[in-house]
Amino acid sequence: MGDGASAWTSGWRRNASVAGAAIGVAAAGAAAGVALERALVGRGVRHKARLALDAAGPFGTLRGTPGTAVADDGTELHYEIDEIGEAGPDGTGQGPGQAPGRNLGRDLGQDLGAEPVPASVPAVPRPATPPSEERSPVAAAEGPRPDAPLTVVFSHGYCLAQDSWHFQRAALRGAVRTVFWDQRSHGRSERGRAQRDPGTPVTIDQLGHDLKAVIEAAAPEGPVVLVGHSMGGMTMMALAAHHPELIRDRVVGAAFVGTSAGRLADVSFGLPVAGVKAARRVLPGLLRVLGSQVDLVERGRRVTADLFAGLVKRYSFGSKEVDPGVARFAERLIEATPIDVVAEFYPAFVQHEKSAALSAFDGLPVLVLAGEEDLITPSEHSTAIAEALPGAELVIVPEAGHLVMLEYPELVGDHLAHLLARAEAYAAARHDGAPYHRPV
Repeated sequence: MGDGASAWTSGWRRNASVAGAAIGVAAAGAAAGVALERALVGRGVRHKARLALDAAGPFGTLRGTPGTAVADDGTELHYEIDEIGEAGPDGTGQGPGQAPGRNLGRDLGQDLGAEPVPASVPAVPRPATPPSEERSPVAAAEGPRPDAPLTVVFSHGYCLAQDSWHFQRAALRGAVRTVFWDQRSHGRSERGRAQRDPGTPVTIDQLGHDLKAVIEAAAPEGPVVLVGHSMGGMTMMALAAHHPELIRDRVVGAAFVGTSAGRLADVSFGLPVAGVKAARRVLPGLLRVLGSQVDLVERGRRVTADLFAGLVKRYSFGSKEVDPGVARFAERLIEATPIDVVAEFYPAFVQHEKSAALSAFDGLPVLVLAGEEDLITPSEHSTAIAEALPGAELVIVPEAGHLVMLEYPELVGDHLAHLLARAEAYAAARHDGAPYHRPV
């Protein structure tokens, strides 16, 4: 027994040394990932592996030109713009293969590894002056410029931030004008002012109004493509419900990623139905209590970091082979959301029902994409969205979970490139010098 214990101790120390050495060379991220996944040698080593992953991973480091939109309740919403030809992935200020007058749909599809788009797809006219140049009040009053560029606006999900679009942002950078924003109380945006009054809940409807404010501030003219993940897709639906004229006049394409139009109260999260129903009865009250004990809960999160990481991985990804660095990145995004914000937003999802609003997107180029193993917004909800929009492209990704854009970024990029090509052609076909709109 003594010899066995001694041998086990020696093996433990050898494993610890190996894990430590792996962490030390984690500049490329892979070795630290192995350490994180396999270091069963103690919490301290796993903590060091997490720190190494944080230091080595470039995820969430992309930044654009910052701006602030003001919501109707005064909340300041942070957004960032990546302009055409600026801050390309190679650091030269050019997007991949960027050249004056390039066809966005055809060339971008090639950049992202998608099947080439036919050369007959027309390009949206490019601005004759820098997009950042301010226009005079007289020019602004004349309405959208005929040469205003297409803008892609990305909306993120619950307990995430704009950085959750890291891979798509890197792929599109410099090739198309993009806007990334943080939903109220998330990321760099201000805590919702309306929620300072106890008893004033967050609603998906409010988020739709917030998105309108962001579009008006960051993309006041020209065609727009909306891309939303989870809560971000619901935000797009709320925008359509309350501001259908904006969808009609400005939007030329939409992507709904891992989202739902309603009936979220029926989701079981992969658990026994009876247990879920019981949990739903007590969860809102429990979250309110936890939200009032922020410091205590945050300390508890740190103590139970391993359990938290396991839950994040289970409910974020479908594949067992997900890159450890990406898994850690998702963990960091989620743990950055304060528990009181988690509590404020949760009731909004049970009440969410925007199936009727989907009709505003009918006839537009639409992508509906979800992970087959998504436990948060099951793929059946995406199928229902596609059925409401018969012309939509429906993509269900095998072995993918809720954070499909992080888990399978190249695949998502391919389909997004095709959507942008379709949206570009749609905008060019419909544009007649007036606001971008569809016949009513």
